[in-house]
Amino acid sequence: MAGHSKWANIKHRKGRQDAKRGRIWSRCSRAIIVAAQQGGSDPEYNVSLRYAIEAAKSENMPKDNIAKAIKKGAGLDGSAERYEEIRYEGYGPAGVALIVDTLVANPQKTAPEIRSLFDKNNGKLGQTGSVSFGFDHQGEFFISSDAVSEEALMELALDAGAEDVVEEDGMWQITCPPADFLRLKEAIESNQVPIESSGITWSPQNTVPCDVKTAGQILRIVDAFEDHDDVQAVYHNAEIPVEALEA
Repeated sequence: MAGHSKWANIKHRKGRQDAKRGRIWSRCSRAIIVAAQQGGSDPEYNVSLRYAIEAAKSENMPKDNIAKAIKKGAGLDGSAERYEEIRYEGYGPAGVALIVDTLVANPQKTAPEIRSLFDKNNGKLGQTGSVSFGFDHQGEFFISSDAVSEEALMELALDAGAEDVVEEDGMWQITCPPADFLRLKEAIESNQVPIESSGITWSPQNTVPCDVKTAGQILRIVDAFEDHDDVQAVYHNAEIPVEALEA
C-alpha cells in the first residue's frame, strides 16, 4: 500500500534497538538461557539454542556473553535462575492485534504489569490464542535488490526451503518455515549474499490500515511493551504509514 513500507518499519525498529543495545543483549541472554535450560548446552543437538545464538550474533552480542548465558542456562555456574515463556495477546487502538512474547521469572508480577500497559494505552488484554490465529509463524529475510539478481536469489532460496521471494522498496523479502530458517540463512551466507535483516517472526495474514494519529498510538503501545524488562518481542498487524515513523 502506498505510504507503507515493511522495510521502513523494520529500519525504524532496529534504529530504536540500536539505541538500547544493553537491553537487547539482555533479551538475547535470556533467550539463550531458556533454550539451554530446555534442551541442553550443545547447539548441534538443540535447535532452539542455535536460533537463540544466531539471534544474539545478529545483534553483535560478544562471544563471552553468549558463552556465559549458555553456561548459566545449563546450570554450570550454580545459578538457580529460571524463566518461563509466556505469550500475551490482545488488541490496541483501532482494534490492532498485538502479540507480546515474554520470558518471565515471576508470572504473578509480570501478568498485571502487561495488563496495565494494555489498559493505559487504549488496549485490551485478551485470552491466549485470541489473535495469534491471524498470524503466520515464519522465518524472514531482507536483502538489498542491488546485492543479487532475482534469478540467482530465487534459485538458491527455493532450493534451501524458502516459500516466497518478493521485491518491495528496493529489498528482496524471503519467507520460509521456521524449521528451515537456519538452513536458508546458511545457504544465503555461503553464496556471499549480504543479509540486511533476518529473524523468525509472527507475520499478520491481514493488516489494519492506520492514519498517522492512530499509527502514533500503536507505536507508543509497542514502545511501552518493548521497554518492559520481561518482553522479548512485540508483533502487530497495523499498517504504519512512513510519515508516522518520521514524526
